[in-house]
Amino acid sequence: MRWGTAAVVAAAAVGAGAAVLVIGRRASERMVHPRPGPAGPEAGPVVVHSLAAGRVTFSRRPESLRPGRWAVEWEDGGHAVVQEILHSDEQGVTRRLVRADRGTLTPGAEVRFTPRVHLGDPTTALGLAFTATAAEGELGRLPAWRLEGKRGTWVILVHGPEADRQQTLPVLPTLHRLGLPALAVTYRGDEGAPAAPDGYSHFGETEWRDVESAVRLALDSGAGRVILYGWSVGATTVLQTAARSAWAHAISGIILDSPVLDLPDAARRDAARAGFTGVAAELGALAAQGRTGVDLADSSRLAEGADLRVPTLVLHSPDDRIAPFSTVQRLAAARQDVVNLQRFPGAEHAALWNSAPDHYTELLRRWLTPLL
Repeated sequence: MRWGTAAVVAAAAVGAGAAVLVIGRRASERMVHPRPGPAGPEAGPVVVHSLAAGRVTFSRRPESLRPGRWAVEWEDGGHAVVQEILHSDEQGVTRRLVRADRGTLTPGAEVRFTPRVHLGDPTTALGLAFTATAAEGELGRLPAWRLEGKRGTWVILVHGPEADRQQTLPVLPTLHRLGLPALAVTYRGDEGAPAAPDGYSHFGETEWRDVESAVRLALDSGAGRVILYGWSVGATTVLQTAARSAWAHAISGIILDSPVLDLPDAARRDAARAGFTGVAAELGALAAQGRTGVDLADSSRLAEGADLRVPTLVLHSPDDRIAPFSTVQRLAAARQDVVNLQRFPGAEHAALWNSAPDHYTELLRRWLTPLL
């Protein structure tokens, strides 16, 4: 463990023994037991003020003022999609209503803004044909969505820890138009996949072997090369795969959306999201390391980019409250030969596509085209 000094300071400030253990355990819970959820970071309730043809007015909140395309969800499974802001003043924020596909949106309803614009699978959400398949991992079968394409290069998509395969849906139409076969995969701890032996997330340190299983599945199914595409800690897992896999030679490109490259800092920030700040957040980060046995500080090697051997597209927000932008800046500066860093100012963590769907899609198309 490399945080001995921090541990001593934290223990002295808060008190030793059981109190320290309890605080650390509670502060680390979100990170070691991530669960898919409907809301983005720190999203709160927003009230629907009024509705008209193709428009809906919300109470003025940071969530309702976010640029781009978002879902709003409410009790009983309600789900609608809104887009650009049409009008905004002190009384409310009016946005274009794209569709209301579940439930009935009514004035007075409390809703939450969420990145989950698409729900379901590639067919129900997008009209794209897919096959339900599975990679054979060391712990068992790992369900995956397989989408066909005419190209010999496959894209393997790895969602983040507070999401599921639905996180990959917004980019599938772009891959389809480019003729790229795709595998949207699961890993240990996901619904339908084997549980981790200790029940904890290991921040990519063990999950990368499940992504390697997906690489093997693609190669066994006729892929000549693969591109790895990950979100948040899923991006961290992608980097681990590229660095450690025996099939790394088959990787021709990497796409990282909001990658977490400084795990200790991300653990502290995640604890803060759960209401633990200062010394308590530090204890949460220490507890996450102690509970999982993962040396979080060792993730610094990923930020150095020494293992990168292929073109790498990094998509990140300077305002990301989970994964600091400074780490991707250092990576881009250290590996200018392979890293292309694209900024999404004002965007939430792992919700870059939502903030600017057309811009995100065009960046992706331009970057992928030379690799076809």
